[in-house]
Amino acid sequence: MKPPQNMKKKSHPYIPFLLEDIKAAHRSSAVAKLNEPKTIEEELEESERFVSDEREHTLSYYCGLKPEDFPPVEQLSDRDMQKVCEAFNTMMDTWNLSVDLPENLPPSLAYQLTIGLLSKETFIPNCGTLHIDFCTGYAPDCELKQYCPCLKIWNEK
Repeated sequence: MKPPQNMKKKSHPYIPFLLEDIKAAHRSSAVAKLNEPKTIEEELEESERFVSDEREHTLSYYCGLKPEDFPPVEQLSDRDMQKVCEAFNTMMDTWNLSVDLPENLPPSLAYQLTIGLLSKETFIPNCGTLHIDFCTGYAPDCELKQYCPCLKIWNEK
């Protein structure tokens, strides 16, 4: 006998451990302070590295988390995915990175996109914040699919 579809999923038993792992992946403030540009020349060098698209390693390399550490969407409740994304975004802040997603994005897509960042080569700024919104402005190929904020404008053309 199948359970009713409207029954809520229980929290995945691995979530508390995963949240601790995400917390351990925070960049320490001492390391961040050590890497902070100290002169205008160092700030300009950092800007040059960003503009030159110098991405040497994946986010996973920097923070130590691996995509395979995260349970698949099918095993998680919406609440579990929201908790993981919130913890992940807090961790990202410590690396001077920020994830900006549309408010109407389903938790499953937000989770997949957010965790997918671990596999992408990433520029870690030492000053300022790099915002990641997954939108290139070309709505037909956007990772946000029908939730892309550019889609409405794109369809009016």
